[in-house]
Amino acid sequence: MKLLVTGGAGFIGSAVVRLAIARGHEVVNVDALTYAACLDNVVEAADSPLYSFEQVDIRDHAELDRVFARHKPDAVMHLAAESHVDRSIDGPAEFIETNIIGTFNMLEAARKLWVESGTPDAFRFHHISTDEVFGSLPADPGVQFTEDTPYDPRSPYSASKASSDHLVRAWHETYGLPVLLTNCSNNYGPYHFPEKLIPVIIINALAGKPLPVYGDGSNIRDWLFVEDHADALLLVIEKGEVGRSYNIGGENECTNLELVHTICAIIDRRRPKPRGSYADQITHVIDRPGHDARYAIDPNRIRKELGWRPSVTVEAGLVRTVDWYLENEAWWRKLLERHGVGERLGVRV
Repeated sequence: MKLLVTGGAGFIGSAVVRLAIARGHEVVNVDALTYAACLDNVVEAADSPLYSFEQVDIRDHAELDRVFARHKPDAVMHLAAESHVDRSIDGPAEFIETNIIGTFNMLEAARKLWVESGTPDAFRFHHISTDEVFGSLPADPGVQFTEDTPYDPRSPYSASKASSDHLVRAWHETYGLPVLLTNCSNNYGPYHFPEKLIPVIIINALAGKPLPVYGDGSNIRDWLFVEDHADALLLVIEKGEVGRSYNIGGENECTNLELVHTICAIIDRRRPKPRGSYADQITHVIDRPGHDARYAIDPNRIRKELGWRPSVTVEAGLVRTVDWYLENEAWWRKLLERHGVGERLGVRV
């Protein structure tokens, strides 16, 4: 299968690119190389004859038309997005332009190719989204997001992703474009950009800096190892039912404070301090505006229909993640120099 992957130099996109190439798929990586992208993320795939790269911004519809006409993919995996909630609070315009207008451009470029190719049944447009579109859950562990949960986004980021999800469904209903949608829980793992919670905690711990925890740290997230996510995404595009959405979760719920303590304990074992624990550096900071209390995904649909379950527990995944950051300091050090990285963002009200 020839896959066109947008955002393939980003965190989740690069995991998809690496896995797809390893499984023998052709991959066209379309990425604008904005601040959160890094071609080092796909260096192991870059020399493959199955790999090609196009530096294109999805907001540029003419360039997208050129890429689609040149490569004629069998399927599209649309991951490119502005994704950092804190940045969306400070500067929502880029999120609207990339996540909504960019998705519109992608849908139109894909539809044009699909129609010109004779509307092949095998074509797929797979839109990758987030559980944040569903809003916030109560603490009750019996309540989880399903594919039928009403949308209730609370941040500019999640509102822009909700909008893009609606566009994808509309292009299926109106034009018949063969689409698939997935909504995932919080990803983590190697190559995670160092402005997100887990890499921030690892990097700050090693630097002897405060480990910032928003509010009282009671916010709950469901953590999904990025390589598990990539596996699920490829399964959905190969076997998912057209027009259907699938929630992809890690089945690993914990509070932010519990997560940070777990990371500190791992680093304590891997690189002990002369005295005390890295947990001594935990610092509670002012909470993010509109911070959702809990996310949790009910994964029954993808489990029952496609036979997928996550293979990595949060404990094992965090060990692998910490070890990767300890062994790849050169990778994350140069990213710390990019705009806004290491600063507290998203505190405007």
